[in-house]
Amino acid sequence: MIRIRTRRYFQLGTSLGVNGYLPGYWAKAVYQGAAKGFCVPVLNCYACPSAFFSCPIGTLQHFMVVRAIPYYTLGFLGLVGSVVGRMPCGTLCPFGFFQEMLYKLPSIKIRIPKYLRPFRFVALVMLVFVIPWITSENWFSKLCPMGTLIGGLPWVTISPEVRSMIRDLFWIKIAILIFFVVSSVVAKRPFCQTTCPLGAIYSLFNRVSLVRLRWNPELCTHCDKCYQVCPMEVRPYEEPNTGQCIRCLDCTDCEALTVTTVLGRESAREREGVPGSVLT
Repeated sequence: MIRIRTRRYFQLGTSLGVNGYLPGYWAKAVYQGAAKGFCVPVLNCYACPSAFFSCPIGTLQHFMVVRAIPYYTLGFLGLVGSVVGRMPCGTLCPFGFFQEMLYKLPSIKIRIPKYLRPFRFVALVMLVFVIPWITSENWFSKLCPMGTLIGGLPWVTISPEVRSMIRDLFWIKIAILIFFVVSSVVAKRPFCQTTCPLGAIYSLFNRVSLVRLRWNPELCTHCDKCYQVCPMEVRPYEEPNTGQCIRCLDCTDCEALTVTTVLGRESAREREGVPGSVLT
């Protein structure tokens, strides 16, 4: 529980920090300072009135639209992923934090089928790379529920000019946001599990990143407490470094699971674990 509370502070701090430009709301203008030239390692919205930084997924799309290679963004995401894997999803992401808070609301609870998890790679390839390249439009940003929540809705609220431009696409965006809000009440992180293209990118690094999880079978009783606290419905003892893991480290309250690095030494039994797919 101590780790969970600490993680909440990081999530809240990031949410407020990357979107702390409050003058944007009364000035009705997007921040255009020097910080906007840099990406944050989490999903965010460039057009949010209070956003200080750029979104890495939005930046990738921009380069697809202008048909250029996003060397800086790919290098940045590769560096983050190679060091900590998918950890930004579990410890920093504002939209992940939002989904976890919704899940705390009393309701029936369901599990998301595993066969839906690879869809995030479809969203990455098609909505971030292929379709923007073909159509010259940022289609993932047009539909992104995070963008609607902190960008679209605030602008419609504060700007009569923006309200006058509402068309059918806006209501599609609202419907997508409502779907993920409602599903987040009954299921753990549905957007992260099935759709987030940034999580798809980071998940490719989990099995090779510098920081990783280690499971010690000699200490594990298979009590499933790690599974119960996992926000992504992962059983770490099946594959501690699966691409589905967001490295929130909540499970490391159990002595059988620890944080280590590629330089750490594994026992023979630890090396005998069944490898999992990077796509799960």
